[in-house]
Amino acid sequence: MNINITSRKFKAKDSLKDFISDSIKSLEKLSDDIMEADVVLHFTHTHDSIKSVEIQLKLPGKVLNVHEDSDDFQKSVHMAIDKLERQLRKVKTKRLSKAR
Repeated sequence: MNINITSRKFKAKDSLKDFISDSIKSLEKLSDDIMEADVVLHFTHTHDSIKSVEIQLKLPGKVLNVHEDSDDFQKSVHMAIDKLERQLRKVKTKRLSKAR
Protein backbone atom coordinates (compact mmCIF):
# COMPACT_ATOMS: atom_id res chain seq x y z
CA MET A 1 0.00 0.00 0.00
CA ASN A 2 1.24 3.45 -0.92
CA ILE A 3 0.78 6.16 1.75
CA ASN A 4 1.09 9.85 0.77
CA ILE A 5 1.19 12.41 3.60
CA THR A 6 0.82 16.10 2.75
CA SER A 7 0.99 18.92 5.27
CA ARG A 8 -0.28 22.30 4.13
CA LYS A 9 1.46 25.47 5.30
CA PHE A 10 3.61 23.68 7.91
CA LYS A 11 6.17 20.87 8.15
CA ALA A 12 4.90 17.72 9.85
CA LYS A 13 7.26 16.06 12.31
CA ASP A 14 8.56 12.57 11.60
CA SER A 15 6.86 11.26 14.76
CA LEU A 16 3.47 12.41 13.42
CA LYS A 17 4.16 10.87 10.01
CA ASP A 18 5.13 7.57 11.67
CA PHE A 19 1.94 7.62 13.78
CA ILE A 20 -0.18 8.19 10.66
CA SER A 21 1.60 5.44 8.71
CA ASP A 22 1.18 2.93 11.54
CA SER A 23 -2.50 3.84 11.94
CA ILE A 24 -3.23 3.41 8.24
CA LYS A 25 -1.27 0.15 8.05
CA SER A 26 -3.50 -1.17 10.85
CA LEU A 27 -6.43 -0.91 8.39
CA GLU A 28 -4.87 -3.69 6.30
CA LYS A 29 -6.25 -6.22 8.80
CA LEU A 30 -9.76 -5.27 7.60
CA SER A 31 -9.05 -5.16 3.87
CA ASP A 32 -6.12 -6.36 1.80
CA ASP A 33 -7.50 -4.45 -1.21
CA ILE A 34 -6.29 -0.99 -0.11
CA MET A 35 -4.15 0.32 -2.95
CA GLU A 36 -3.34 3.86 -1.83
CA ALA A 37 -3.93 6.23 1.07
CA ASP A 38 -3.71 10.02 0.74
CA VAL A 39 -3.52 12.02 3.99
CA VAL A 40 -3.78 15.83 4.09
CA LEU A 41 -3.00 17.72 7.30
CA HIS A 42 -3.85 21.39 7.71
CA PHE A 43 -5.01 24.05 10.15
CA THR A 44 -8.66 25.08 9.74
CA HIS A 45 -8.38 28.17 11.95
CA THR A 46 -4.90 29.26 12.95
CA HIS A 47 -6.24 31.44 15.79
CA ASP A 48 -8.32 28.64 17.33
CA SER A 49 -5.66 26.04 16.53
CA ILE A 50 -8.16 23.61 14.99
CA LYS A 51 -6.29 20.85 13.21
CA SER A 52 -7.91 19.01 10.30
CA VAL A 53 -7.13 15.65 8.78
CA GLU A 54 -8.47 14.38 5.47
CA ILE A 55 -7.86 10.75 4.52
CA GLN A 56 -8.72 9.20 1.17
CA LEU A 57 -8.45 5.42 0.76
CA LYS A 58 -8.47 3.97 -2.73
CA LEU A 59 -9.90 0.48 -3.15
CA PRO A 60 -10.61 -1.30 -6.42
CA GLY A 61 -13.75 0.41 -7.73
CA LYS A 62 -14.25 2.53 -4.59
CA VAL A 63 -12.83 5.59 -2.87
CA LEU A 64 -13.44 6.19 0.85
CA ASN A 65 -13.13 9.77 2.17
CA VAL A 66 -12.98 10.97 5.77
CA HIS A 67 -12.54 14.43 7.30
CA GLU A 68 -11.98 15.13 11.02
CA ASP A 69 -11.25 18.26 13.09
CA SER A 70 -9.94 18.53 16.65
CA ASP A 71 -7.38 20.36 18.77
CA ASP A 72 -4.65 17.75 18.14
CA PHE A 73 -3.49 16.02 14.95
CA GLN A 74 -3.17 12.61 16.61
CA LYS A 75 -6.71 12.85 17.98
CA SER A 76 -7.99 13.83 14.52
CA VAL A 77 -6.16 10.92 12.90
CA HIS A 78 -7.51 8.49 15.49
CA MET A 79 -11.11 9.62 14.93
CA ALA A 80 -10.65 9.44 11.14
CA ILE A 81 -9.23 5.90 11.38
CA ASP A 82 -12.26 4.86 13.46
CA LYS A 83 -14.57 6.18 10.73
CA LEU A 84 -12.57 4.37 8.05
CA GLU A 85 -12.76 1.11 10.00
CA ARG A 86 -16.56 1.39 10.04
CA GLN A 87 -16.65 2.16 6.32
CA LEU A 88 -14.34 -0.76 5.48
CA ARG A 89 -16.47 -3.17 7.54
CA LYS A 90 -19.56 -1.96 5.69
CA VAL A 91 -17.88 -2.43 2.28
CA LYS A 92 -16.73 -5.92 3.28
CA THR A 93 -20.22 -6.87 4.52
CA LYS A 94 -21.81 -5.68 1.27
CA ARG A 95 -19.26 -7.57 -0.81
CA LEU A 96 -19.81 -10.80 1.17
CA SER A 97 -23.61 -10.51 0.90
CA LYS A 98 -23.36 -10.09 -2.89
CA ALA A 99 -21.14 -13.16 -3.14
CA ARG A 100 -23.89 -15.41 -1.75
